[in-house]
Amino acid sequence: MTLDILTHPLLDGVRHGFFTRRGGASSGLYAGLNCGRGSNDQQDVVETNRSRAAEAMGVSLSHLAGVWQVHSADVATIDSADDIPALTRTKADALVTATPGIALSVLTADCQPVLLADRQAGVIGAAHAGWRGSLDGVLEATVAAMQALGASRIKAVIGPCISQRAYEVGWEFMENFTDEDPGYQRFFSGGPNEQPMFDLPGFGLSRLREAGVEAAWIGHCTYADSERFFSYRRSTHRGEADYGRLISAITL
Repeated sequence: MTLDILTHPLLDGVRHGFFTRRGGASSGLYAGLNCGRGSNDQQDVVETNRSRAAEAMGVSLSHLAGVWQVHSADVATIDSADDIPALTRTKADALVTATPGIALSVLTADCQPVLLADRQAGVIGAAHAGWRGSLDGVLEATVAAMQALGASRIKAVIGPCISQRAYEVGWEFMENFTDEDPGYQRFFSGGPNEQPMFDLPGFGLSRLREAGVEAAWIGHCTYADSERFFSYRRSTHRGEADYGRLISAITL
């Protein structure tokens, strides 16, 4: 099956892609393009999937960079391809570079994959932004790291992630946000079970725009479309033992 790669016009001129689960070699729970080395999928199959993603981005697998994601606000800056092997042991949730020929990647399964670029400055970034990382400032940290490399007109796109209609949370969850800023209540609405529903992409867009970035959400919900996307929450609700990870990538 052919790879199914989503792009957005806001990043026109920069090779990028939010890969769906279609077109991969995995089977069973992971059917499709599971690129998660942290999953219990067969690792040789995961590497085959990652190789397909790298090829689609026009780089070798050795030039597909990713970090050990831990829901932090930490950012890794890549100066050369020599930095890439150590990144698998680097705990961070975003990457930036001004070096051509390197594809920055993040893995998600409901969290926001965010791809950023200043095409004129030749600086790109990729961030894994779940609720914790977003609240703690991973998006602003990514923007700052790009600015340190010379970026000044950054554009960003949030890829497929869980949407508000599928993201029921508890009241204590909401308090994490409203304790920081009472205005954050606007990202929550009442749900069918009298629990708050959180607008993760709306929150991400707000944080990016407040940081001076032109931003958009691609508009796809990972939870709602099982044929196209992996979803941690959907897998949990189904009682499944594990879940696949989607890859998103960008390169100069």
